[in-house]
Amino acid sequence: MDIKNLVSKMTLEEKAAMCSGADFWHTKKVERLDIPSVQVSDGPHGLRTQGEGGGDHLGLNAAIEAVCFPAACATACSFDREMMYDMGVTLAKECQAENVSVLLGPAVNIKRSPLCGRNFEYISEDPYVAGELSAAYIQGVQSQNVGTSIKHFAVNNQEHERMSGSSNVDERTLREIYLSAFETAIKKAQPWTVMCSYNRVNGVYASENSWLLTKVLREEWGFDGFVVSDWGAVNDRVEGIIAGLELEMPGGCWNDKKIIEAVQDGTLKEERLDRAVERILNIIYRYVNNKKEEVFDREADHRKAEKIAEKSIVLLKNDGQALPLSSEEKVAFIGGFAEEPRYQGGGSSHINSHKVTSALSLAGEYGCIQYAEGFLAEEDQTDEQLFSQAMETAENADKIVVFAGLPDSFESEGYDRVHMHLPDCQNRLIERLLTLGKPVIVVLHNGSPVEMPWAKEVQGILEAYLGGEAVGKAEMEILYGKVNPSGKLAESFPRRLEDNPSFLNFPGTDKQVNYAEGVFVGYRYYDTKKMDVLFPFGHGLSYTTFAYSNLKINKETCRPGDTIKISVDVTNSGQREGREIVQLYVSDKTGTAIRPIHELKGFSTAVLKPGETKTVTMELDYRSFAWYDVGQKDWYAANGVYEIGIGKSSRDIVLEGKINIEGSREKFPVIDRNVMIGDLLACPITAGYVKGNLTKYLQKFSGGSEASEFDLLIENMIKYMPLRSLRSFAGMTNEQVDAIVADLEKLINTSETNRVFSIFY
Repeated sequence: MDIKNLVSKMTLEEKAAMCSGADFWHTKKVERLDIPSVQVSDGPHGLRTQGEGGGDHLGLNAAIEAVCFPAACATACSFDREMMYDMGVTLAKECQAENVSVLLGPAVNIKRSPLCGRNFEYISEDPYVAGELSAAYIQGVQSQNVGTSIKHFAVNNQEHERMSGSSNVDERTLREIYLSAFETAIKKAQPWTVMCSYNRVNGVYASENSWLLTKVLREEWGFDGFVVSDWGAVNDRVEGIIAGLELEMPGGCWNDKKIIEAVQDGTLKEERLDRAVERILNIIYRYVNNKKEEVFDREADHRKAEKIAEKSIVLLKNDGQALPLSSEEKVAFIGGFAEEPRYQGGGSSHINSHKVTSALSLAGEYGCIQYAEGFLAEEDQTDEQLFSQAMETAENADKIVVFAGLPDSFESEGYDRVHMHLPDCQNRLIERLLTLGKPVIVVLHNGSPVEMPWAKEVQGILEAYLGGEAVGKAEMEILYGKVNPSGKLAESFPRRLEDNPSFLNFPGTDKQVNYAEGVFVGYRYYDTKKMDVLFPFGHGLSYTTFAYSNLKINKETCRPGDTIKISVDVTNSGQREGREIVQLYVSDKTGTAIRPIHELKGFSTAVLKPGETKTVTMELDYRSFAWYDVGQKDWYAANGVYEIGIGKSSRDIVLEGKINIEGSREKFPVIDRNVMIGDLLACPITAGYVKGNLTKYLQKFSGGSEASEFDLLIENMIKYMPLRSLRSFAGMTNEQVDAIVADLEKLINTSETNRVFSIFY
């Protein structure tokens, strides 16, 4: 279809109307030109499709019955690209069956603080994990000719004042941490749409931030879909269109008039409006022209949700092989979540679930299990009668399994948590149960990390996160050893809230939040500081054991444009089949920039039978070693040594190797009157000039010291002097300083090593 020709036939009024929704979930149609309306739906772990007139963005009104898959906090722990792709395919087929053109997800915002009320929807504290898994999910959905809307672009890491607050963050941190996952997903998977966030970014609303929506998103990353607002995120509609925001949601006509007036008075060029309409229509017809019939088989998809949950659950602790449970053991199930599991978060992703399977409902299929409620799942209130019943039930058991977690009211879209505690009643009951001297296993249902004052004393901890509507079956399969746990944490669990690097700056005040911790987010902070954590990033146990050996790096040096292959042998050294997640970390040893001690740059999985060995291979490119240099406006990896670490977690590095980076352009100092003499001496292009032409002036400053004394003086004082200081200390004139600046600029500009080089990946 010739979209440009179609737009040329539209009136100004029709074009303005096309840039806002018809209602909460539909685009507008133009009957005169046979332009259809299409529907979008909340996601990303299930369809929240609502009927006409019942639209809302906080999960308050009824939606169709759908299958609730595990939330991103859980699926991220699978570290499984193929699984994410397959889940995307399944969700897209559901969309086709329900006439949904775009699924609003995935949500890839970084988990800056454990307190963010929406962390359950986000993938990881690590941008590499978030980017890789979201790209796979997007590819799966869009393989079925249904679009995605990656969100929330950008730096939306809290709910507090989310519609008006400014996320104030430096460009290096933006590029390395908060934009990186979006960049990976957009370059690898090209989502049909991008959803801009509510907040301001360095003072400018994301919905009208041309640097974000045009320069970075389109010009640098090559995004070719349309940008849609988060629901109600638009501040100035005309500025939004100019910046690159095409579609405003939800619907309404109040801003259509402003668009028309802006075109008429010249504030908005009609060509820009035409471009916005073209981008919207391209996506509408991409769906309409590929519409196909599908059947939404809720029972089959429920079983898929179960298998996904099994891969996502993380065994955090298993002292004395307390797990798996045996059908011969007498087991006490304690806690309201055994009967009514918390399996999803609150807000726009809340699914009207097809059915929910609890662990207790399956008890008879697995062994001798007695149940006592102990505490109400949705309340934080100690009930001594329930406590007594729980203690009595536990006294007659061989092992005790406590189903604990956060109530719905503790974490949801719309507000942040104020602490990391479980309800006090749950902690009290666990402490009492421990006095019985029996093995206690805790199963957690939560969307983000919690403090565990009893962690050292319990024998087992199973992190189920928000595992979707089939979580109970997945829990039972793992508890009783039918399935070997294989998930690993996609975020760190600090011992206490105060340890988190954002603690002093979250959630900010007066609509300002400063990202003062910079690039030191999550394990990048904890590991660099060697700070004790409850459970590190990448941690997860199995019912078998794995041994790593034979690390190979196919090249000793990496140059710009190269691809490095890393291989390692993984052996199942235990007694049962298992899946291992192999993690690759890169550590910069050049000292050129302040960087985390290491960063995850690769992961892969291997399924192994007992005694079996497989070779796992991962690839690195130049960008894998680079950091974002704001001065050069580019990614930069200094020449020198980098360490490759293969780990079972960020704290359990089992094999190490080294590689050299060569061929990177020199990082030159900025040449002006304020350049430090030490920087000039450290630069191989300018060092000779300084020694050959400025020594006599520097010796005046040093009082004519001998060479050995002069070297020591440079080391301790002169290296920090700006060039302009030679006027005061060496009697140099302004003209002489300017002449030196000109000479140095010429040296830099004509140097053979000063070649232009851009990184593309």
